[in-house]
Amino acid sequence: MRRITCVHQGYELYGSDRSFCESVRVIRAAFPEAEIDVVLPRDGPIVAELGSAPSRIVFEPLWILRRRELPRLATLGMLRLPFAMGRALRRIRASDLTYVNTTVVADYLLAARLCPGRVLLHVHEIPEGATRAVLRTLIRWSGAAIIFNSNATKRAYGLPETIRSRVVYNGIAGPERPNAARYDGSRPLRLLMLGRISRIKGQDVLVEAIRLLPPEVKARLEVRIVGSAFEDEARERALAEQVASAGLGSVVSLSPFVDDPSPLYRWADVVTVPSQLPESLGRVAIEALAHGIPALVSNIGGLTEIVEDGRSGWIVPPGRADALSEALARIVTEPAAWAAYPAAARARYETVFAESAAAEGIVAMLTAVRDGAAPAAARPLPAAAP
Repeated sequence: MRRITCVHQGYELYGSDRSFCESVRVIRAAFPEAEIDVVLPRDGPIVAELGSAPSRIVFEPLWILRRRELPRLATLGMLRLPFAMGRALRRIRASDLTYVNTTVVADYLLAARLCPGRVLLHVHEIPEGATRAVLRTLIRWSGAAIIFNSNATKRAYGLPETIRSRVVYNGIAGPERPNAARYDGSRPLRLLMLGRISRIKGQDVLVEAIRLLPPEVKARLEVRIVGSAFEDEARERALAEQVASAGLGSVVSLSPFVDDPSPLYRWADVVTVPSQLPESLGRVAIEALAHGIPALVSNIGGLTEIVEDGRSGWIVPPGRADALSEALARIVTEPAAWAAYPAAARARYETVFAESAAAEGIVAMLTAVRDGAAPAAARPLPAAAP
């Protein structure tokens, strides 16, 4: 391929942004001679992370379907849509293949209909209700070939089997060596929650679960909640107020988003992902496994494809602060019961979620789109939770 265009809706370094960077590096490795254009809506931390993988980075307005902006998009935004589609169409036509990261880049998916066989869509999200119906319709209209990042994501959209698609778990660059397993109950357990502050992620449920713990168990916990809300300072203030009103200021610390979470993973004994709505997969849980850290996650979406309950972590019902609290109490007070979990977590990462596994699937789909062929069958993946 001579020219490949890669399109992404973000500019920060949250999970989807990091996944995009990894995909661009995979594409560069597979097609070293290609001209690779990356299209972003604006400059940001993602540019440095992309490094030398792209040939060039272009900043252009994108017509992005964000839930909080839907009223504006449905009114004034409609005036911009034809111009956005025109830009997208020109780029698709000028490229041998266009890789679109996530379903919300609507202008490129609409334009893809006019360029059959030239767009590969990477689906990373499980939306709700009417939004899901809109995105499902948009995907079918586009005619794009699809990579789903989990079986849960694929099931959520319920698309016909005739659409060219493949499930490819996100491949994540992990540390060369996992953390040394070191928690034995002789000091406070270090619990990490990392991610954007939102109703979906469940920071409020975690704080309530910690509040419910007996005082003697709370005293054996050190909790870091790290992340920021997307243009929503009120949500950040509400979480800080919840921590203060629960009297947890000495147990729970709140920190803003960081570009490099590696030191946080090196600090943590357990990582929690108490999501309240389906995660399409769950990058933080995978990064935890890569560091040899057991993960405590909600029984929802793709998280159950990552963690093996009772082997590499724990799975609890979503939205149940009482169940999360009970699990935390056992983790803190019974360290010997999960002494083997860190090694199992790292083994799970190496088998299923290392970069090489994802690279194989992404390259297979890129090649299939280029050649107009059906994608090669994926090799069977080890099961996680039932």
